[in-house]
Amino acid sequence: MLEQGAAVTATATALLNAGLQRSRWLALGLVLITAALLVVGVMVGSTGFESLRRLYTDPIAQQIIWEIRMPRTLGAWLAGALLALAGAVAQGLFRNPLADPYLLGSASGAALGAALAMVLAGSTGMGMAWIERLGMTGMAFMGAAVAVMLTLLLAQGVQNTLRLLLAGVVVGVVLGALRDVLELGYPDILQSMKAFGLGSTAFVGWAACALMAGVWALCVMVAWMLSRVLDGLTLGEATANSLGLPLAPMRMGLIAVMALATGAAVAQTGLIAFVGLAAPHLVRSICHVGQGRSLWLSTMMGGVLLLAADVLARGLIAPQELPVGVLTALVGGSYLLWLMHRRNQDAGRGRGW
Repeated sequence: MLEQGAAVTATATALLNAGLQRSRWLALGLVLITAALLVVGVMVGSTGFESLRRLYTDPIAQQIIWEIRMPRTLGAWLAGALLALAGAVAQGLFRNPLADPYLLGSASGAALGAALAMVLAGSTGMGMAWIERLGMTGMAFMGAAVAVMLTLLLAQGVQNTLRLLLAGVVVGVVLGALRDVLELGYPDILQSMKAFGLGSTAFVGWAACALMAGVWALCVMVAWMLSRVLDGLTLGEATANSLGLPLAPMRMGLIAVMALATGAAVAQTGLIAFVGLAAPHLVRSICHVGQGRSLWLSTMMGGVLLLAADVLARGLIAPQELPVGVLTALVGGSYLLWLMHRRNQDAGRGRGW
């Protein structure tokens, strides 16, 4: 028995060391890919790829790079990192590999806030004053925050995971219907809301980058400090309780991280699907590590995915531009179908996820 126990311990230690080694190589690879994509991102414009020589010698091109392409490229990485962080938290918190950042109705709330901002901006002087104080970003973020609060009130807290998920779905549907009512009553905002729903990084500037960078730094640190509860939940609710973790306040903190990260990204880029779902899956398929490391790797992976999608969206049909949300929906939807197919195969073999 002692020999068997020692063999099991040795095997577990070897697997842990292998996972840590893979995570280091993955982090290094993601950093290098990010650096390469940042360089490529400033080279892609309305005419497709441009030479570095022209970019360094043409003053107008340099101004375009500094004022448009650089903040857009950095903003794409930050938005992807925020969505992936929210997705990793959601999947760990709800113990559901198909959970995404929009579970608690935050996306519908942000879209409703953006629609309300457009209505106020075009109606009264009071509306213009509010827009000057809050802006589209502030209104969208407030909508996301209100949606999460409504979900928590409807679910009566964070203790019951299933009730929380159902409340998020209900709140998302109701707020989506309210947004549709606004669009029907004010048809002049239909085009803008359509662009918001498709998702785009075209209007991200330096101020938006600074906001998303600050939110990302705060959220990733808080999520990392609370990653113990995610590690405990992977072993089950009873095990997490037996570890003596204060589950209710830690869950509330993780939900706040998920809502803040999602709201900040959606407010700046609109609705971009599947990045938060796919990034944690890709990390888990490459290496198996604790939730703390997984959160860092997932947020880096999400940044790489959205930045790569943004570069492709700009260059595929230049001089026209494909909304990046459409591209991520096509690619991410295909990935989700593959995941579901694999799940059915694994279920047939009795392995599950």
